[in-house]
Amino acid sequence: MSGLPARSPQEPALPPVEETGAETLAADGQSATRELRAVVERRGPQRLKPDGLLPLAANANATGDPAADLRFYLPPQANGMAISLMVAFGLAIAVAGRIPSLSAALSAVIATGLLAACNLFAAVERRAGTTPAMRVALLVCATVLPMACAGFTLGSGISNGLPWQWAVATLVCINAASAVMFEGRIASLFSAQIASWAGFVAVAVPEQLTFAALTGAMVTLALIARIEWRRAERARIMGEARERVAARAEDILRSFEESGQGWFWETDRRGLITYISPKAAHVLGRSEQEMIGAPLGEIVANRPGTAEADRMLAFHLSARSAFRDVEVLAAAPQEERWWAITGRPVYDSFKNFCGFRGHGTDLTEQRRSEQQVSRLALYDSLTGLANRVQMGQTLEQILAAPAKRERACAVMMLDLDRFKQVNDTLGHPAGDALLRQVAQRLERVIGAGGCCGRLGGDEFQVIVPGEQDGKRLADIACDIIAALSQPYVIHGQSVVIGASVGIARAPADGTTSEVLIRNVDLALYAAKDAGRGRFRFFEPGLHAAVEERAELEKDLREAISKGELQLFYQPVVYAASETIVGFEALLRWNHPRRGPLPPSRFVPIAEDSGLIDRLGQWALRTACADLARWPEKIRCSVNVSALQFANPELPGIVASALAHSGVAPSRLELEITESVFVSDTPGTEATFRALKQLGVRLALDDFGTGYSSLGYLRKAPFDRIKIDRSFVRGATEQGSRNGAIIAAITSLAEVLHMDTTAEGVETHDELELVRLLGCSHVQGHIYSRPMDAAAAGALAEGDLAAVASGPKSARAPRQVLLRRVVAGHGDVRHYATLRNISEGGAMIEGLWNIPVGTDLRIEFSPTEAVAGQVRWARENRLGLEFHTPLRARADGSIALQAR
Repeated sequence: MSGLPARSPQEPALPPVEETGAETLAADGQSATRELRAVVERRGPQRLKPDGLLPLAANANATGDPAADLRFYLPPQANGMAISLMVAFGLAIAVAGRIPSLSAALSAVIATGLLAACNLFAAVERRAGTTPAMRVALLVCATVLPMACAGFTLGSGISNGLPWQWAVATLVCINAASAVMFEGRIASLFSAQIASWAGFVAVAVPEQLTFAALTGAMVTLALIARIEWRRAERARIMGEARERVAARAEDILRSFEESGQGWFWETDRRGLITYISPKAAHVLGRSEQEMIGAPLGEIVANRPGTAEADRMLAFHLSARSAFRDVEVLAAAPQEERWWAITGRPVYDSFKNFCGFRGHGTDLTEQRRSEQQVSRLALYDSLTGLANRVQMGQTLEQILAAPAKRERACAVMMLDLDRFKQVNDTLGHPAGDALLRQVAQRLERVIGAGGCCGRLGGDEFQVIVPGEQDGKRLADIACDIIAALSQPYVIHGQSVVIGASVGIARAPADGTTSEVLIRNVDLALYAAKDAGRGRFRFFEPGLHAAVEERAELEKDLREAISKGELQLFYQPVVYAASETIVGFEALLRWNHPRRGPLPPSRFVPIAEDSGLIDRLGQWALRTACADLARWPEKIRCSVNVSALQFANPELPGIVASALAHSGVAPSRLELEITESVFVSDTPGTEATFRALKQLGVRLALDDFGTGYSSLGYLRKAPFDRIKIDRSFVRGATEQGSRNGAIIAAITSLAEVLHMDTTAEGVETHDELELVRLLGCSHVQGHIYSRPMDAAAAGALAEGDLAAVASGPKSARAPRQVLLRRVVAGHGDVRHYATLRNISEGGAMIEGLWNIPVGTDLRIEFSPTEAVAGQVRWARENRLGLEFHTPLRARADGSIALQAR
């Protein structure tokens, strides 16, 4: 690896680096190449493949490993030594001018032949099974014996006419050649030197003193050879240790590179890349060779937002100063990659600047994680909408705008109706899936005109910036309610929910986010109190309404604990014989301070506060106890809310109430609204089966006013269908379609073998119509108002005959109020009191002696008035029929006409 720094990339300090000599970075790269050659054979060429160093590995395999080869006595190539001897012997014969003796010629042939076969001996020595004794024998055959024969040949030549000076010079040359051949092999070198001189001296100077000197020299040379061998062995061991350390460091750095988390780079003094890790080059879409010689700045992408990092990197490179963790955007063509680059200048021993070395770290995953954390801090992980924090920040930014006109906005708060029932029956995974679909629908409705967010649970918020008129906000709210009320498919099952919306506007309803959120919450509570599936704008009077609601909830808890609630009973009459066949149990609460409260005032509070289950169980037990005291032919129906029906313990609760009272199950009828089919789950069907197995009757209450389809009539085992009073009211009016709807319901019930009960019958005209259309039972004020248990018991003990008593026809609903008005006819004007008003007329008090048929003009204010004709007059009261009917608002109030 060219120029890799040995220091760990995690080191804290980044001092300038000094080279060990005056070599440049290119020379340092050559040194690294030689080190790799020393390591290749030990670690194998395949280890270098990932870094593209196969050419270096091939070169190392071709030349061999010198450091490892020095362990052997014989060099792998020695053919040149045999040729050198042949040349030396030939020259000696030419100088002597004589044919050598037989012994000299034979020794020359032996020396030349053995050296010529040295390659074979070297191959044998390198075999795996060669023992140390065999290696010594090979050393003797390939080195000691041929060199001794060479010395003997030259020594014999002196006696044959060869000048001794030439012989000595030739032997010195032969020894020099052997020194080259045995370079680094101390034992082999000294063995060759001693053998050659021993053979020469033994022939040239055959004296005892010579042999003694030769022996001493041999001993001395052997000692020197041993010392040099030990020194060489220590050097070899230390070198191998250094190689292992270098290899381990290289492996660590290579592993760091191959992990993809970091890479290394190097430049020369001109800022051109001399090395870059293959991994980094691959990310840049280029090869390592293509990156060599390119400016370092080419690895950085030039995009908006990265100029500061680019300038910082360029500054450090030009100032030749160390830098750490400079974050840059890599010039990667495929994807966005972020790197943290660290570098330091490199100097040689003479303080000459040689370039930069450093490493880089991949920050892409870290930045993605940081972005994900930031997103989770501002977005809802379930729906992908903005969360409470981001919605709060958005609202704060709008309200803090410098221009007053830019501070206007509208805030909508949404709450899902019946979502808790879906969560309880289908489970939380289904609830999560439903919330995701709700978020998608909400985004489609709002689009780019506002910001949608989920605050938590089933509560959503919408912010519409800018000044908004009430009609546009009302249209948006209606679109939201309509979209969210459409059926959903959750895990293969159809689910229907609703939504209530509260609306507040800034700055009219608040100039701070705290006040605005509080007021929009109040508007949402008002929408839910109005019957759900509605929207309401904030009004100042809502504060009092919320306080009243909280007080009512507290009083309701106390009333349930103290037993202050009552059950009233309204007769159910068989239409054909006008005979009472049963009663419907109705909750009543006579509040200590507020007086009698209708169920519509406190039942929604009980549902929202979780009291409905407790209240329903009390009503069921009380109704069964009262029913036990009545004749056996009388039935009683009890209302069961959707929240009660979702309780899987409902069949057990009903069975317990029947067992304690001793009432036959067939005498009890449970009235269930269509809202129980919002979540058509196996649990719903199981509850129906369990109730029918008990033997109780089931009635479908308020039929036609819910969201479900007719499919449940095929599956649910109902015994009765109750036609809602909204279809009965107005059925006798000309052009009304209610009668056709009643006829269709009764026909359907007859085919399904179910009874039908028309609720809310109040006039003789309505009674006559529902009888004519085939309703089997009638319930309403036309026969009797609800009564307490004692009165109902007395009625049940009588002859059970029901007598219709009530007005002949219905009139429009009237709004009761006390308001001062001015009544005028002609030029006469009188002050009077408006007692009630409807779309078609009003009752006026305070006018005496006004004939029937008189035209009156009622002035409500200087800008509002209405004209009509007196239809009846009694003492100081009269009934006025308007010439032009007024229009009723959505909340039931009457819209007056401008003058």
